[in-house]
Amino acid sequence: MRRDNTVDSVEKRDSQTVLFLCTGNYYRSRHAEAVFNHLAATAGLAWRATSRGLALERGVQNPGLIARATLARLTVLGIPHDPYLRLPQSVTEADFRAAHLVVALKETEHRPLVTERFPSWFEQVVYWGVHDVEFASPVEALPQIEEHVKELIARLGSTDSGRSPEELT
Repeated sequence: MRRDNTVDSVEKRDSQTVLFLCTGNYYRSRHAEAVFNHLAATAGLAWRATSRGLALERGVQNPGLIARATLARLTVLGIPHDPYLRLPQSVTEADFRAAHLVVALKETEHRPLVTERFPSWFEQVVYWGVHDVEFASPVEALPQIEEHVKELIARLGSTDSGRSPEELT
């Protein structure tokens, strides 16, 4: 994301990046990444998503490459999941620098982690309010992510250059 908090116009670059963050990069952020990439491609947007985790050490109970609930939901939506079959990845400073927009999936959970681990970036992150499994089942949370992503896609598709990330979400 640009330090001046602006987003270049799509015409100025081949592709722009949105970075989705959650705690373990196993469930919510991976779903947001896959849904975003599918919908952005369908809409012809020059945006791509990636996802990372802020505290992979807290997700030690995550078995496998990606949450089964995420795979099942992507299948229901008709979104291929093979490109997303990888181990969870920790966010790095380079990931923040490469992103044009950073979205963390739950403010109360992720703002403290961003503030602690990446203090120079906390003001540039946009926060949503999608609960993790201890507070909401995947049946509730995954459709919420999809709605947020659809809203974001709609805004990105209609934006002019120079809008801040906060105006895009």
